[in-house]
Amino acid sequence: MIRFLLRKLAYGLVILVGINLLTFVLFFQVNTPDDMARMQLGGKRITPDAIEKWKAERGYDRPLFLNAQAQGLSQLTDTVFVDSSLRMFAFDFGQADSGRDIGSEIRRRAGPSLALALPTFVVGIGISVVLAMGLAFFRGTYLDFTGTVLSVVFMSISSLFFIVAGQFVFSRVLQLLPVSGFDPGADAWRFLVMPIAVSILARLGGEVRFYRTLFLEEIGKDYVRTARAKGLTDTVVLFRHVFRNALIPILSASVAVIPLLFMGSLVTESFFAIPGLGSYLIEAIAAQDFAIVRAMVFIGSVLYIAGLILTDISYSLADPRIRLK
Repeated sequence: MIRFLLRKLAYGLVILVGINLLTFVLFFQVNTPDDMARMQLGGKRITPDAIEKWKAERGYDRPLFLNAQAQGLSQLTDTVFVDSSLRMFAFDFGQADSGRDIGSEIRRRAGPSLALALPTFVVGIGISVVLAMGLAFFRGTYLDFTGTVLSVVFMSISSLFFIVAGQFVFSRVLQLLPVSGFDPGADAWRFLVMPIAVSILARLGGEVRFYRTLFLEEIGKDYVRTARAKGLTDTVVLFRHVFRNALIPILSASVAVIPLLFMGSLVTESFFAIPGLGSYLIEAIAAQDFAIVRAMVFIGSVLYIAGLILTDISYSLADPRIRLK
């Protein structure tokens, strides 16, 4: 187990370095430090001295990758890329280009993002699995046909429709819930009910169809026929055997959602004006704030790699036949 974790961590470190480098290169292919200074200073008629001062305050006055004026190893280390990357791998994200502390903003916004994403993830998977198992149990019936058709219908509807429809019905017509906003106090649930419900509905159709296919595939295998031949009922076979063997692909499909638990949902947070990490990233992209964008991409990559490692570990827990080497 320890050797497996060390190997995975080494692979993850290489991936993080590559993602960090790719993010850096792509951003500065589109923007230069001078463009960033003009954007943050707020106008085209900015003096060259003001631009140079802004760059010096944020460390952008040095070369990006290679410092030809330095000597020896300093040609590589005394650059924007290496200096900012070393601090980032120590989880010191420094100051945003706008001057605010990135770490404090992430800590402040992580709470609303978790309050939205965690119930969406847990309740969404629970509902999808239960519905999919029900369709698999009543396979070949009108209930199964109706559920499959509804799943396709839900898959065909954009998540934006659910957002707009929910805001119109529950906020404008029934006036039960606020249209948008967030209150970190006791009334936070009033601002989270509709975004959570909309997020679950938007992914419900695809997940139910996927899980139903998994269960039906397991039902057709030899061990299920053997269990039935021994006299076990369909309910026992479905819940005790089929569900357990379908856990592996279910866990695999859940890995991609793990970063969203901390990073927030870009679309949902933006439409419902929830001050989470998703809206923080959207604001940073609009403002061309490279420091924030790079920090958020780095955090998302770390979370995804951690999710992959946790998924591999959960495989061995779900199926004792799997050994981590």
